[in-house]
Amino acid sequence: MTGTGGEDAILVLNAGSSSIKCAVFGGDLTERLGGMADGIGGEGSLKVGDTRHKARFANHEEALAALLEGLAAQGLSVESFRAAGHRVVHGGTELTRPALVTDDVLAGIRRCVPLAPLHNPHNLAAIETLARLAPDLPQCASFDTGFHASNPEVARRYALPADIEARGIRRYGFHGLSYASLVRSLPEVSGEVLPKRLLALHLGNGASICAIRDGQSVATTMGYSPLEGLTMGTRTGSIDGNAVLRLAGEDGIDATHRRLNKESGLWGLSGGISDMRALLEDGGDRARFAVEHFCYWAVRHSGSMIAAMEGLDAVAFTGGIGENAAPVRQRIAEGLGWLGLKLDPEANDKGHTKLHSEGSNVACWIIEAQEERRIAADALDLLGDG
Repeated sequence: MTGTGGEDAILVLNAGSSSIKCAVFGGDLTERLGGMADGIGGEGSLKVGDTRHKARFANHEEALAALLEGLAAQGLSVESFRAAGHRVVHGGTELTRPALVTDDVLAGIRRCVPLAPLHNPHNLAAIETLARLAPDLPQCASFDTGFHASNPEVARRYALPADIEARGIRRYGFHGLSYASLVRSLPEVSGEVLPKRLLALHLGNGASICAIRDGQSVATTMGYSPLEGLTMGTRTGSIDGNAVLRLAGEDGIDATHRRLNKESGLWGLSGGISDMRALLEDGGDRARFAVEHFCYWAVRHSGSMIAAMEGLDAVAFTGGIGENAAPVRQRIAEGLGWLGLKLDPEANDKGHTKLHSEGSNVACWIIEAQEERRIAADALDLLGDG
């Protein structure tokens, strides 16, 4: 197979703790090939396009090298790429826009490691490894926190003394690449101008809501970390700080960290199920309550976001749950019905892009989450082709 990428291809990388995902986009932002190396540090697998086989990767460098070899076997050598784009979870207060990777940018990403210790080190590893494997390839970074830098200072500050805020304890928000992609995609999908006041719900294992006014984030539910806000797959969402202090005092910090991030949310409420599809199929009392808890808090936090925008013109669902769980969309829409939002039941059941019925005062849409495409678009913009 040759000619898959041509000379205009953009390689997008998303490095996690035990995996590296990749996608190749053409200059027209059409995805041409995808792949993943997972199980880093032990037994894993390599998938490129339709081929998959078991593999062992000792570290991120070996995993990325294997991915590049797999892409080359599909006619996509490193020389085929114009640039590589990376998802970087945290840019702090300094890195708020996509950037070509320089020594200064790398230093800024390192300074944010204490803010995202489970993510930024792996993002750095991918950038530095690719720099060694392909030193002439331009690299770009897109920051998941960047979209929310437009929030007013009053929204970003916790009510803490200045010396604590100076240590980086403030609201940042996440899922920014998803929301930036949504802002770009919604007019393409709807054939209309972007709504002035848009409530965007990224609902998945991690979940958040963003108030988007005139194309910019003015408020979001996640804060200092992805723990704050909505009920999630395994995260509590918002919880009183004194309750956290009690748990830390009784159970220890490590156990409390695990409980709040890995053993709560839908998983904790249901007794061990974090997947929304499985919860909807279960039908038991605990499963039903977990789903209701998820929807209730989505509606309640939506009210806060709508207040920050001073009104509402449209709602957009994205993410795995937002795109696929019709009962969840229906319940949330019912909770916002007092605003004049009316779903078309058939459109919702079938997962159509346009969900609102005739006569609805508020438009409602499903928009596919396309973070990788957004990263590729950022790279093209930085190269001067956007």
